[in-house]
Amino acid sequence: MFFVFVLVGLSVLGGMQLRPQTVLFVAGEIATQDVTADQDLLVEDAVSTHAKRRQVAELQPPVFDLSLTPIEHLQSRVAEVFAMIDSPTSENSDPEQLRWIISESLNSEIAASTVRDWQEPSVRKIVRQDVLPWMEEQLISGVAVDKTLMLQYRHGIVVRDLTTATETIRLELAGVPDIRDLRNNLATYLKDTLKLPLSTRRSITALFTPLMAPTLTLNREVTNLRSRMATESIAPVYNQIKKGEIIVRQGERVTEEDQMQLQALISHKQQTMFPMRIAGLFIVSLMLGGGFAFAKPGRRISDVKNKDLYFTGLLLLLFGVGAKMLLFAHGSFGDASSADMRGELLQLLFPVSGGMGLVAMIFGFKRCSVTALILSFLCTAMTGGGLWLFLYYFIGSMLYVLLVKRAQTRSDIALSIFPHMAGLMATWIGVALFQRFDSGHIWMGCLYVLGNGLLSLLVQFAVSPLIEMVFSYTTRFRLMELMNLEQPMLQELMLEAPGTYHHSLIVANMVEAGAKSIGANSLLCKVAALYHDMGKLSKPEYFIENQGRAKNPHDKIAPSMSTLVISSHVKRGVEMARQHRLGDEIAGIIEQHHGTSLIRYFFNKAKEAGDNPREEDYSYPGPKPQTREAAIVMLADAVEASSRVLADPTPSRIRGHIDTIIKSIFAEGQLDESELTLRDLHTLTESFHRILTGIFHRRIEYPDDKKEKNGTAKKPEEKSEAKQEAKQPQKADEKTEPKETAADQTGKAATSLTGSEKKSSNPLQ
Repeated sequence: MFFVFVLVGLSVLGGMQLRPQTVLFVAGEIATQDVTADQDLLVEDAVSTHAKRRQVAELQPPVFDLSLTPIEHLQSRVAEVFAMIDSPTSENSDPEQLRWIISESLNSEIAASTVRDWQEPSVRKIVRQDVLPWMEEQLISGVAVDKTLMLQYRHGIVVRDLTTATETIRLELAGVPDIRDLRNNLATYLKDTLKLPLSTRRSITALFTPLMAPTLTLNREVTNLRSRMATESIAPVYNQIKKGEIIVRQGERVTEEDQMQLQALISHKQQTMFPMRIAGLFIVSLMLGGGFAFAKPGRRISDVKNKDLYFTGLLLLLFGVGAKMLLFAHGSFGDASSADMRGELLQLLFPVSGGMGLVAMIFGFKRCSVTALILSFLCTAMTGGGLWLFLYYFIGSMLYVLLVKRAQTRSDIALSIFPHMAGLMATWIGVALFQRFDSGHIWMGCLYVLGNGLLSLLVQFAVSPLIEMVFSYTTRFRLMELMNLEQPMLQELMLEAPGTYHHSLIVANMVEAGAKSIGANSLLCKVAALYHDMGKLSKPEYFIENQGRAKNPHDKIAPSMSTLVISSHVKRGVEMARQHRLGDEIAGIIEQHHGTSLIRYFFNKAKEAGDNPREEDYSYPGPKPQTREAAIVMLADAVEASSRVLADPTPSRIRGHIDTIIKSIFAEGQLDESELTLRDLHTLTESFHRILTGIFHRRIEYPDDKKEKNGTAKKPEEKSEAKQEAKQPQKADEKTEPKETAADQTGKAATSLTGSEKKSSNPLQ
């Protein structure tokens, strides 16, 4: 949402044209200077235009709808009243009760004698055969609510028949009857034409009077629409002002007509807000920004985070406002021709490339391309440049992105200023020749291009540390610094927990190869793998890879306590990552690299001890891996740790072992939120197999080994050690089951390393 607000704000800013206003004199003031029209101008005469349109609106006839719905309603209600009288319940009911029911239905007081008359067959026959057809004929011709209201339309009305969809203009409205005329005509018809007695006429009149409704009604919506269309079709009345004509003379009193002409001149010449331009800027920038929503092939959604959109939006906002300020600087050079040339070329100095260098340190190439399009477009719009300036900004930005992507250290970025300047220079000369600038413009522009390259480098070095600190981004250069094995944390890990250190190195190699094979961030994976187990520094002796042949401290504590100690290395690792400012990405991978998997070794140990453990109490707190990089680290960590149970690590056994571990993690649902595909898992299997096969490669058999095979005697101590070591892989191999989870496999790795202490070993790396 912030990103969209930024686009709206920049579109409004780009659609504003802020320039000094011409002096406006109001009616009654004395003009202090002459005001002369600098162009031919047509000024609308608002008074004459309004009078002309009002006249047309008055002549526009209103539209009345002729509907047959009241006729149908009248017929159905009459039949309903007769049905109420003829119903079996009414014959047995009280006459007064029936009269009351009919009165309520007609919403009119009906006498008991009238109800008795309606029960007569002769009266009903007159109603059905004479009165109803006569009423239908009267209503079809059109009956209004009130005749006095119709007479106010002196220019006639338009009658729109809703049944036939035809329209008729009626100019003579005096003959249009209303409801009162209809009642009088009904009384005359009953008396003079049908010659009915008074009591019968009263009964029939009492039946039809409450049911009379107008069939001719005013349609205000259509009337207003046609009136508006008629007035809008009237062209405005204009007064012509010639170029050079003096609108107001100095010392003269300004009239209302003069003020109107001054306002028209100012609004035409110095309009500050252009709504169409604002809308166009927003639509184009929003469409370009839609590139962030496109996901990579094989992925359902894009991986753009809110933090990324905040950073991109802030970058666009700062550079957009800066470009608008540059436009003001352009206007401060005056009117001299040389100054105009300097002001026009000042746009070349704006360091759009420097902003894209910041983006290149964080995002991938696709997102950099989208950002470069938006940034170049908005900066061009802010400075009022054309296509040539957009091409200069965009090509220079993408060139700098490539240079930053190829840089391995910050010194490489400093050296990239030379190819960057050369690329900008070539781009400028190309667009200058395309625009057919003269040689003076081209040479002056070359100086601005050199300044652009220098400013871009300054922006890169000055702002990048702020981005790392404010947004907690771990840039490529920060990752390369953390990858150095001389880092204090890695040195401490090597001295305090050498087994964990060795394990982390192997996992780092595995994740680097795996991430490259599926197109993930290999540098982030490798650095996260180096630090993923640094939480074990708090209690390294509780992890099997650091125990050697020392006693296992887990033998003296309960399985539940062992679980707490083992799982706490994740929480402690996250705390250390934030303490040493490793970045949110690495801290997230550390937190997720075990997911919510079960620490099955101690879970089974608790069950064997007679406890009734719950799985959630013996599981890692999670969350599950949220990114592909976190999932790769989880898989490599489990595969490497559990690979130590292999007695004879042949390539086929290694492959089967890797398949078992990855399938078990997938079956547990640990990868559900990581967006890894089945194809990715297959590719990772191939990469892990290649790395582990290289680690467990066979060695050449030396002559000493041959002598031992030929029967050379060993010392008793050597025989004992050899026998014990021979038993370990056998036990590990006996305990390996293909359908167990990664935690079981890691538990077996720990078990196989301790030999005789098999039952009490720590299961986790």
